[in-house]
This record gives sequence, C-alpha cells and structure tokens, in this order.
Amino acid sequence: MGLDLVSVIVREYDEAIDFFVDVLGCVVEDDSPSLDGDGQPKKMGRRASAGLRLCHPARSGRGEEQEALIGRQFAGRVGLFLRVEDFYASYTHMMERGVEFLTVPRTESYGQVAVFKDLYGNKWDLLGAA
Repeated sequence: MGLDLVSVIVREYDEAIDFFVDVLGCVVEDDSPSLDGDGQPKKMGRRASAGLRLCHPARSGRGEEQEALIGRQFAGRVGLFLRVEDFYASYTHMMERGVEFLTVPRTESYGQVAVFKDLYGNKWDLLGAA
C-alpha cells in the first residue's frame, strides 16, 4: 500500500503546472481533460511515486468554499513533503526562481529540511538525505 495522489486546489491550471514543473521539478504524467467525482475538470502532475492532482475550485456547489482554501489546505501547517536527491541543488534552484523559504536549511535526524511556500501559500518541507 502507498499514497498515490494528493489533491491541491489551484487558481489556474497553467500557472500551477508551470510552478510544479519548472520550479519543483514535477513531471506532468497526464494533462488530458478529465472530470472529478463532481463533474469538475482536473489535471494531474506527477513525480516518481506519489503525485499531485491539480484541482480548480468547483464551478458549482462548493466552489466558494474550495476557493477560500487555496493556499490554506493544511491550516497553516506543513502539509506536503518534497524529497529530492540533491538537497542544495534543489534549494538553490528554487531560491533562484523566487520560492519563499520560511526556514533556513537545517539537519534533522531524518535528513536536510527547509520549509517553503508554493505559489499559493501552502507550506511544504523540502527534504534531502540524512
């Protein structure tokens, strides 16, 4: 058993895909039009094992509720964790592209870590090897 996908609510697909691909290094696995369980459009972006599903706020029903959660999906906590092979290369790459880091890199028992915000404000841990 393993985690397959995590949904992230985004304002616009194209800006989100640009950020997750160009800045974080995700790979778009499926960019074909499809619908979620509520009949709303969705797109997918994936890394090696787990992936992100990019979701636009529903245009009917829960749209306002979902839009209000953009950038706050984890109630101000780190909710997503990006493990990379070369921590400092990734950190530098992200800094050069304007990613806001909330902490400086530090070493923990589980490896290198620094907290950053995605383009919407969701908090992530950038993780490297121990």
